[in-house]
Parts: sequence; structure tokens; C-alpha cells
Amino acid sequence: MKALDVTTPYQITDYNELSPLQQKLVDEAKDATFRAYAPYSKFKVGAAIALDNGEIIVGSNQENAAYPSGTCAERSACYYAHARYPEAKFTAIAVAARGTDDRWLTVPASPCGACRQALVEYETLAGHNVEVLLVGEKDIYIIPSVRALLPFAFTEF
Repeated sequence: MKALDVTTPYQITDYNELSPLQQKLVDEAKDATFRAYAPYSKFKVGAAIALDNGEIIVGSNQENAAYPSGTCAERSACYYAHARYPEAKFTAIAVAARGTDDRWLTVPASPCGACRQALVEYETLAGHNVEVLLVGEKDIYIIPSVRALLPFAFTEF
């Protein structure tokens, strides 16, 4: 038997160290949290995806009393992005969340497994890494690719 480790590379930075595009994604993701419909969990998430055509598409979580009929912010944004611009490739995504106390999370929230899998699909479609920005109250985590968040992704069958 051979033992191996899986690691996730990431950087921790703050808003002022980001590029103008990264700052715009963070701003858009944070703004999208205010359009979340989360009457049950009170956990409000926003996502912003940069496309290679210059567009930025946002999404927010949308809950439903018939759980799990709602959708997460990341999937809301990625499905709309591809439906609206099917030829455009994803280049980056930012995710921001406010907790049940309506404050920004101290530690950034990471996409759920279903969202990671959906985003890997679009990263594969893009043919290159899609940068992930996870936004906290002060710190922003920069992950070089969606696949780094889901190292054993289901991509072939």
C-alpha cells in the first residue's frame, strides 16, 4: 500500500492587495448576498463569476420550503453564466457569505460539494484553471483553481 497526501494550495490576502478585477469580483459577490433569499437558514451567500468576454455574472442562494429545492449562489451564477453566454469561458469566481447574525464571516465559506462539482465542469469546459476567491470579513483566500478544492472530481465516465 502506498500512502499519499492531497494538499490545497492557497494564499491569504486582503482586499487592497487584489487586482482591480479581483476587487470587482469581491464587491459583486458581497453585493449579491443582499439579494439572497434565505428565510430558513439565514445564511446569505453571493457569487460573482468573471467570463473571458469581460462580463461578470452574479448569483445568490435561493432557498425553498421544499428543501432541497433551492440552489446555492455558486450554481445560480454558473448556470446563468453559461445559459446567457454559452461560448464564454469562466476565468475566476468570488464567493462571499454573511452568517445568521448578518455579519461577514470571519473565516471565508467554501463552496459545498455539489457546487464544487458543478464548477469543475465549467473549469474543464474552459480548458484552464479558474481562480477562486473566498471572501471573509478581513481575509480573502485565493485558490488557483476549482479543481484544487475538489482533487478527486468526477470528470470522466
